[in-house]
Amino acid sequence: MYGMDSEERDNGADQALWRPVILEDGSAISKRRAHIWALVLDSRSIPCCIGHDGSGWQLLVPEPHLESARNELLLYEEHNRDWPPALPPARTLVENTLPTVAVLILLATFHNLGLLGLSLPGRGIIDFNELGAAHAEKILNGEWWRLITALTLHADLTHLLSNLTIGGILIILLCRELGSGLAWSLLLASGALGNLLNAWVQSPAHRSVGASTAVFGAVGLLAAISTLRYRQNLRRRWFIPVAAGLALLAILGTEGKNTDLGAHLFGFGSGTFLGLATEYLVGKHGRPGRALNGLLALAGGALVATAWWLAVKPG
Repeated sequence: MYGMDSEERDNGADQALWRPVILEDGSAISKRRAHIWALVLDSRSIPCCIGHDGSGWQLLVPEPHLESARNELLLYEEHNRDWPPALPPARTLVENTLPTVAVLILLATFHNLGLLGLSLPGRGIIDFNELGAAHAEKILNGEWWRLITALTLHADLTHLLSNLTIGGILIILLCRELGSGLAWSLLLASGALGNLLNAWVQSPAHRSVGASTAVFGAVGLLAAISTLRYRQNLRRRWFIPVAAGLALLAILGTEGKNTDLGAHLFGFGSGTFLGLATEYLVGKHGRPGRALNGLLALAGGALVATAWWLAVKPG
């Protein structure tokens, strides 16, 4: 009987007197709310119809059903009082674009230095790709620094530019979201963990270089942060960031002759795991302060410098 008009109501078989359902102050309700209430009563097999009396919309039920209809709607309103949940408070983005760009420029500069044929006492001319590549067998035999050094190397100029352009946008977003120190620490961690997992599953001779493992770590980090933050709010469609991250992985991470799909996939997975943990902690305790972010940035820089020192030292 839901949705019938006034003529059908007046000519109903039971000829019962129809009354409006009033829950609170007796004021008219919106048309949308009247339709929702009608669906609730319809699911409980309570006859009803929607009417308009000139001052607003009403939901009408036969008088014998008035009390049960009112009880059902009160129960519905109580259970849905705080749904959907309120949006989480917006976080102010950190203005650190210039420092982030400076680090990306430093990465490009390092690539160019590697092309100059630099030499060190006791080592001769340094082949950075040979010393720093993520060589699966050597990583598993203890040369852990390759997990880090490989992230600073690139096969060629095209490889470098793709990571700086696409990856640079993602990294800038991540740094503004979390702060430079925490963001770069997570990028290093997701890239190193991705390289380690890739070394475990690849053949011992497998070699790879490039920051793209960390770039896809950034994709996973951003997707996980957004997913966890808006998990209880249907209006934000929290599954979209994950779908977008997987789509980006499929589009950018599987094409090209020298593409290391395993490194991209493990980088994305590592970033997703670290992003979930980070968003949980940041949501509970807040973002790191200026001092802690600075310490994390220094620690990240020291880790990269130490990794390269171990890679190039004689013996």
